[in-house]
Amino acid sequence: MFKNVNPKSKNCKIQIKSQFQNPNKDNKIYDIKERTFNFAKRILELGGKLPNNHVCRILSSQLVRAGTSIGANVEEADGTVTKRDLINKFVIARKEAKETKYWIRLTSGKYLPNEVVSSDLKEINEIINVLSAIINKLRK
Repeated sequence: MFKNVNPKSKNCKIQIKSQFQNPNKDNKIYDIKERTFNFAKRILELGGKLPNNHVCRILSSQLVRAGTSIGANVEEADGTVTKRDLINKFVIARKEAKETKYWIRLTSGKYLPNEVVSSDLKEINEIINVLSAIINKLRK
């Protein structure tokens, strides 16, 4: 999945193979960049569904910042030069994903119906798992 272009170079360029073949034919997106981008769009919609009051404006702001930051860090990871920086960007993306999960859970049931956020909770858990797998693979 990840490889060094020139391992003898001090600053070897890390290439990310972001497209994976879908063996299950379940129509899931296996490109982490595309998946986090689509998730960010869903988070923007979710933030817009929150009621218009002081508390929900704060929740919406936190949710949108964390939820859109995941994909931004994955995009930044694609432009890194060192393996250490690559790992760091994915670690930050995972932290933001965990924070996003927290904000979604906080809105669930109280400010938005569970049915509205259940698919987003499922997706963020899967994104966290994918990011963890990428980090673990890179650290080997």
